[in-house]
Amino acid sequence: MRNFDLTPLYRASVGFDRMADLMDRTLTAEAAQPGYPPYNIEKTGDDAYRISIAVAGFSEDDLSVEVRDGAVIVTARKADEDEGRTFLHRGIATRAFERKFTLADHVRVEGASLTDGMLHIELVREVPEALKPRRITIDRKDGETVQKLDA
Repeated sequence: MRNFDLTPLYRASVGFDRMADLMDRTLTAEAAQPGYPPYNIEKTGDDAYRISIAVAGFSEDDLSVEVRDGAVIVTARKADEDEGRTFLHRGIATRAFERKFTLADHVRVEGASLTDGMLHIELVREVPEALKPRRITIDRKDGETVQKLDA
């Protein structure tokens, strides 16, 4: 694993500490992040995304999706139903897990659904009006009259 020193970023910028912390967490957690359960992240529109997680064997009651501290956290806990059952081979994993996805600014969770063993989490990015680009009118003063020019 590579180690990156983000100290120059802290020295030369103001207000980017959240981004630097995110990069640092991502780089250090990359090796520790398990591959279970498998998931996809897809872009479904200009400002829409979907996280799909394979959760075969889990019901809606076993799953929890919550938004906390700018992240979507998916947890699963399977109730112990193996009493009285003898498995000759057990290849379907229903072990507990927690998967965390960090959200960018202005991205919110729109909903979640469970279909055919896939948990789909719908996300949408909503940029506030104050942050959207807008056209500013330029006033030109010719003597006493004021003419409005669009820039």
